[in-house]
Amino acid sequence: MLHILCIGDVVGSVGCAFLRERLPGIKRLKAVDLVIANGENSADGNGITPASCRYLLDSGVDVITGGNHSFRRREIYDTLEDCEVLLRPANYPQETTPGRGLCVVDLGRVRVAVINLMGTVFTENLGDPFDTLEQLLATPDLPPVRIVDLHAEATGEKRALGFFLDGRVSALFGTHTHVPTADAEILPLGTGYITDVGMTGPIQSVLGVKPEIIVKKLREKLPVRFENAPPPCRMDCVLFSVDEKTGVCAEAERFSVC
Repeated sequence: MLHILCIGDVVGSVGCAFLRERLPGIKRLKAVDLVIANGENSADGNGITPASCRYLLDSGVDVITGGNHSFRRREIYDTLEDCEVLLRPANYPQETTPGRGLCVVDLGRVRVAVINLMGTVFTENLGDPFDTLEQLLATPDLPPVRIVDLHAEATGEKRALGFFLDGRVSALFGTHTHVPTADAEILPLGTGYITDVGMTGPIQSVLGVKPEIIVKKLREKLPVRFENAPPPCRMDCVLFSVDEKTGVCAEAERFSVC
């Protein structure tokens, strides 16, 4: 059985540092074979930089996925091209967008495909996620173990895509809202699913940002400069146990580390 750990959006340097502190112990405790973390907010402020990307990889993350902030920092563009395990949503325009939305990780005894995708309800006007997934799943020599990070706002869209993919991917985990959902499950045809994993970052915050900043923004309706809240932190995760030969998910366990 293959154990794949998926980690919710890592927020800022405090979230990165907390992940580095706690991830080694979780990997040993849960016998983790592969770690996937959403890193589109891993730089302070938001976005991802070459430095925060390298920090996460050096901390034990195997694949970094992205979302609507993947291109916030222009200095990451070359890294998106050069680093095969740094993904951005696959339904951005292929001709004009740096990077890729699919990678295949070779673990020796088994290969794992990781797909990054964005929803389009209440977010960006991107390519249709259903059509994009159809195209990606037709990729030649795609291994049976397939994990999808769906970075999306609407719970209904995430649920619909989960059932659309049921039996065709090993697991789909949602990111973006920074709030964990209580629906980790195995769908009828064997796909592991959770609507949103949550986040890795400050507990006393609004999605990782100091609460007073967001309160000010919502009350005064004027732009503000985001600043990440201080520790203590929490790391939200889901662990999928997947059959290496068939790609069928046997267990989906959601947990948080404080």
